[in-house]
Amino acid sequence: MLHYSNWLIDVKNRASLRNASKTSSSTDWNNRGNAAGMQNKNPQPKEKTAHLWKKGYKVIKKIGEGTFSEVLKTQSLKDGKFYACKTMKQRINSLEQANNLREVQAMRRLSPHANIIQLHDLIFDKESGTVSLICELMEMNIYEHIQGRQTPLHDQTVKNYMYQLLKALEHMHSCGIFHRDVKPENILIKHNILKLGDFGSCRSVYSKPPHTEYISTRWYRAPECLLTDGYYSLKMDIWSAGCVFFEIMSLNPLFPGTNELDQVAKIHQVLGTPDQSVLKKFKQSRAMHFNFPPKKGTGISWLLPNCPAPALSLLYQTLAYDPDERIAAETALRHTYFREIRMAEKKAEPLHRLLEPFDGVGGPVIQAPLTQIYRPSRFVKHLRGRHIRQTPLMSHNSKHVADSLNRRNGPRPLELPQINMAVLGQRASFPGSALSDFPFTHGGTLPAITPKSQPQSTKTQGESRCTAFKSRYMPPLDRKHGGT
Repeated sequence: MLHYSNWLIDVKNRASLRNASKTSSSTDWNNRGNAAGMQNKNPQPKEKTAHLWKKGYKVIKKIGEGTFSEVLKTQSLKDGKFYACKTMKQRINSLEQANNLREVQAMRRLSPHANIIQLHDLIFDKESGTVSLICELMEMNIYEHIQGRQTPLHDQTVKNYMYQLLKALEHMHSCGIFHRDVKPENILIKHNILKLGDFGSCRSVYSKPPHTEYISTRWYRAPECLLTDGYYSLKMDIWSAGCVFFEIMSLNPLFPGTNELDQVAKIHQVLGTPDQSVLKKFKQSRAMHFNFPPKKGTGISWLLPNCPAPALSLLYQTLAYDPDERIAAETALRHTYFREIRMAEKKAEPLHRLLEPFDGVGGPVIQAPLTQIYRPSRFVKHLRGRHIRQTPLMSHNSKHVADSLNRRNGPRPLELPQINMAVLGQRASFPGSALSDFPFTHGGTLPAITPKSQPQSTKTQGESRCTAFKSRYMPPLDRKHGGT
């Protein structure tokens, strides 16, 4: 049985065999800002971006650069819109190979979704073997948003961000894909709308382990990724989302380990060492054995003393050491922490259905957080027909909807609707019956009964009283036994 020191030796030996550039994000906290600082640099030389110009895109500036790609801000020469262009550094030999890239297939499969970066165009240059993904342009990523902040984000903002992130993960997992690199740099925002990007590391949930061991950024790597030989599943995305959740609230990373050993130590320092049953699971999926001295962690509540109880509950469930006990994205969306957002979504459904026929893109029309759209007092007034601002779209195509909202004020006290009943035939009597019309009586007076032998022309006193009702006729009834 090995302890921390011997385990570190094995980690270092295996680390020398892998591509060091695979974990390019394993730098310290200050170096994480390098990608954000690249946006002021000059764009690539013209010869490297000539293929974009041929396809109708002008390079504005460089946004960032990674190990396998670089991101440029481009402008379409056709419509003048701005896009983010992700150019792969890997040489591609054919368009078929470009279409078979895992990232391209994932983005096409996941599109459209309100919280997934949309792929606008795919550009392949045969001469240079360059592939560029033209995607929608966002304002910044989460790391840039919280970098250098002195005051934490508002609780409602954090809640909106986490709800949208879990929406993206739930959609991915339901489509059979898990991301494997969820971190603040890959979570983009624009006008309080959050979208998950960078699907270069994604994998099918149906692929059999072992997977690549050194995947994901170390600070957001789940315990099963650290302690097994590639035996992990989609639950690793939930662990990463929990780390992002803490970072958005505290503005600091939760487990900033300097290496694999320190990463495990940081996790145990907060959460404590797991049960032996959990460690036994991990040992069965690893070539070598390990053991950790029992340790009781400080707890997340000690790091976030002002964290609301529902948020703390969700945070602990996303950071469960055992992946089998870790909450799923679909279940997390039903957590009490998001109760207000779910209620707002439910109340906004009629408005979504009203605007869906006029959406030409196919995605959601409303691009603002539902908690900002839904104001209880305003929504009730809208349902009651007050302060309805008529747009040309509503006045032309949805007048009947506005009229139905106006009718919800309740019945008018002194006005009854007029009934226009069309009679499509002559008056018919009951077969075999000479019954007269049943009169409406008042004051307790019973109607007079007319004998069967009496002529039809004779009118009773009750009949004369209800002549005003003679203009409405009931359809004939099929009486099997006659009218007597």
